[in-house]
Amino acid sequence: MKQESRMIAKTLQALEPVLAQELEALGATDIEQGRRMVSFTGDKKVLYRANYRLRTALRILLPIASFRANDPDELYRQLKRLDWSEWMQAGDTFAFDTVVYSETFTHSKYVGYRAKDALVDFFTERGEKRPMVRLDNPDRLFHIHISHDEVTLALDSSGESLHKRGWRAAQTEAPLSEVLAAGILLLAGWQGKTDFIDPMCGSGTLLIEAALIARGIAPGSFRKSFAFQRWADYDPALFADVEAECRELKPFEHHIYGSDSSIEAVKVARHNVRTAGLADLITVSHRAMQDCPAPEAPALIVTNPPYGERLRLRDGEELYRMIGERLKHNYAGSTAWILAYKLEHFDKIGLRHSDRIKMLNGSLECELRAYTLFAGKREDFKRAGGEGEEERVPRAPRPERERERGPRSEKPRRFDRPRREDRREGSRRDGDRPSFSDRPRREDRREGGRRDGDRPSFSDRPRREDRREGGRRDGDRPSFLDRPRREDRREGGRRDGDRPSFSDRPRREDRREGGRPAKKNEGGLWPNDRFRYRDEEGRERIRNKRSKHIQTFSGGGDE
Repeated sequence: MKQESRMIAKTLQALEPVLAQELEALGATDIEQGRRMVSFTGDKKVLYRANYRLRTALRILLPIASFRANDPDELYRQLKRLDWSEWMQAGDTFAFDTVVYSETFTHSKYVGYRAKDALVDFFTERGEKRPMVRLDNPDRLFHIHISHDEVTLALDSSGESLHKRGWRAAQTEAPLSEVLAAGILLLAGWQGKTDFIDPMCGSGTLLIEAALIARGIAPGSFRKSFAFQRWADYDPALFADVEAECRELKPFEHHIYGSDSSIEAVKVARHNVRTAGLADLITVSHRAMQDCPAPEAPALIVTNPPYGERLRLRDGEELYRMIGERLKHNYAGSTAWILAYKLEHFDKIGLRHSDRIKMLNGSLECELRAYTLFAGKREDFKRAGGEGEEERVPRAPRPERERERGPRSEKPRRFDRPRREDRREGSRRDGDRPSFSDRPRREDRREGGRRDGDRPSFSDRPRREDRREGGRRDGDRPSFLDRPRREDRREGGRRDGDRPSFSDRPRREDRREGGRPAKKNEGGLWPNDRFRYRDEEGRERIRNKRSKHIQTFSGGGDE
């Protein structure tokens, strides 16, 4: 490795500013933030420090070659031209990790296959032993990054991902990443100056990472090895100096409290705490959040409640409503940071957040929100001057846009226009289109004031009474008024072709006299009124329904 080299530290979304501050503290220079990565310049000691002490980095990459390739065959030729003997020997095991953002290279595994062929052919054509592929803990781990047609080949100095600290002996069903937990704590400003509380601790990731930050324990101190320790230019003495820099721990005068409603999660958390050697700093209890006592002094509360995606959640709305109620009434004076997945869960908390950061928890797009907790009303809290006193990682300031306001244009207001009554009398302005008030009224037009171009209106036609008396115009079709009335047709005025109407039939009284009379029951009622009758005075009454009597016979009678 050269004295000064350009390196890349990979991280998670929203943790780039935190990682940049960590690199600056390690002595790195030329720090530039990118998308889920931070590039920097440093020597071999900075490389060792980055792997051993960074809390928010996933991998530390050392670029060794870069070129352009438009297809897999050109990628193979470019990789085969490299002198692979500078970075490995023929008998070493190797593996490729590929990341592709390209329309030409659509399959990352195929890129790894072609890179493997180029490396193997380089050594076999020289008559040397064929290197073997080993996916688990290889001697050399190469990283290929392709963006469109730009290819970057790098050596992975970390080996296993740096989120695998080495203290996790057991885990629950959906554990939080150690890198994400450390990043959340640093974003929240945790430096060990207060007590720390996680009322839904799960396997204890936030608890252990909070203790490591508070005491200044390097996250790499639990790991067995790093990939750079198998490089040909590895310097054991230099790495021993890096380890010695972290042996002096910081004092921590407070305590870390964790709890969970699941006894299985509590057992796992306690086991991980003992494995990390932090049992004197962390206390894990088996209790639900609503049963947790109020802290004696203001504390920092950071928790990751279940989302209902990987873990089953009976009633998510009720859970988050309870979280908001407990934070308001049990933790006044403290600051809370909550990582959640669904916006409706934040709505159920019912508290106004003071900060919000979007981030990824695995493949889930989550959000981290901060709440400044106080007793009473927000207006009284603001007047007391207690708005957000915790120290957090500063963000890049947003540019303030200054709007240049010129003099307002003197536009006529809508109320300065002449009223409708004045405009009707002739005060129509130039450019105004004719209004309906300029037309002659309907009464005038009916008397002959129809203007040129007006189409005939219904008022020009003769009225219905006049047309009934013979004023039907030419072309009018016969109307129903021209037919004889029903009374006249009933008396014999039925026209030819008319079908007999019901009025031509004899009435019911006449049919009773001439035809067969209808049958009625007593009292002049029809058969469907069999329960109605008229009494002697002529009043209509309802007859009671007859009850059906069932006759029974005893079985002991003579036949």
